[in-house]
Amino acid sequence: MNILEISRLTFSFSRKSEPVIKDFSFSMKKGEIVGILGQSGSGKSTLLRLISGLEMAQSGSIKIAGKTVFDQKVFIQPEDRGVGMVFQDYALFPHMNVRDNILFGLHRLPRKERKGRVKEMLELVKMEPFELRFPHELSGGQQQRIALARALAPKPNLLLMDEPFSNLDADLKEAIREDLRYILKTANMTCIIVTHDRQDVDAICDRSIILGQKQNESKNNDKIDMLTIIK
Repeated sequence: MNILEISRLTFSFSRKSEPVIKDFSFSMKKGEIVGILGQSGSGKSTLLRLISGLEMAQSGSIKIAGKTVFDQKVFIQPEDRGVGMVFQDYALFPHMNVRDNILFGLHRLPRKERKGRVKEMLELVKMEPFELRFPHELSGGQQQRIALARALAPKPNLLLMDEPFSNLDADLKEAIREDLRYILKTANMTCIIVTHDRQDVDAICDRSIILGQKQNESKNNDKIDMLTIIK
């Protein structure tokens, strides 16, 4: 079963501007990890925002876990799409400890199940001893683990990660990459990772897409070109 199905998606920031994404089609199977590579301005983060519902495309369709979340007649709100997100800055709540940050995303889960789910997530990301610490008491790598645990806790159908290593130094990146793939595969999570670093893809992803800008010789302006690479 395909967890994500995108068909002929087109998006531009205004009616007069050239499309950032044009006739983009793509699908992912359950448990697959796909990397999206490309230079700044190539549409990587915009694609994540379209999938999550933070932006609305001009045309095309998006299905998540067999359910249409966007087409010409349907627009499902972000909170109802079953999508988890991990941002560049992790977006942890500074006034909440680790446990409460993870609990925040579990409001739809029955109360009696929440404590067990938090414990399960802390074990998965190997952060059990840090349950009562606050974000400012954690390293960058530890904050990333908690952001990942919070995103995974509600059991989303799809996880989106936008430049997850941009705030980490080179040595920490290498260690975190290995851990991230293990965590995602253990959770059988379908995940898209946006990055500008080919090493991220090589270490974590099953395959990748490159979004690039290609010169249109006839009109002398930019358009999206897509190349899929199977590892």
